[in-house]
Amino acid sequence: MTQELYTVEKVAQILGLHVRTVRGYVRDGRIKAVKIGKQYRITKGDLEAFTGVPAPAAAHAPVPRKRFAEVASVTQIDVISMDVANRITNALMAVTNGPKDDTTPLRVDSIYDETNARLKIIVTGSIETTIGLLHIINLYAEQPQ
Repeated sequence: MTQELYTVEKVAQILGLHVRTVRGYVRDGRIKAVKIGKQYRITKGDLEAFTGVPAPAAAHAPVPRKRFAEVASVTQIDVISMDVANRITNALMAVTNGPKDDTTPLRVDSIYDETNARLKIIVTGSIETTIGLLHIINLYAEQPQ
């Protein structure tokens, strides 16, 4: 069974003292502590022995977590005019900057290579959002030039 350890800062907070005061107590031997690296740690038992009352239990509240799956996709469209590339990019930016139902991160970047008439679109976001953006890209890409 592992013994619960407190930092000097935590002991100061529990006792309502300044950190320097607690460090002084440790150096004077009034509070028994163990030095780990360059910092002191005080066991729960030693804190209880110093105060004469049971030490408060550490609050280990669970961190609320929500599962999130993120996808990054790269779409390259060859033989595309700058005009159509701009329309696709503008449509994606409008969707990306518009009102959102969720708070999941979303990022869209586009690069147009005029020499090769090539558009590259990078989408990073939730699976559902990315699928929706890929459908938009597909609609524009299938239109005749």
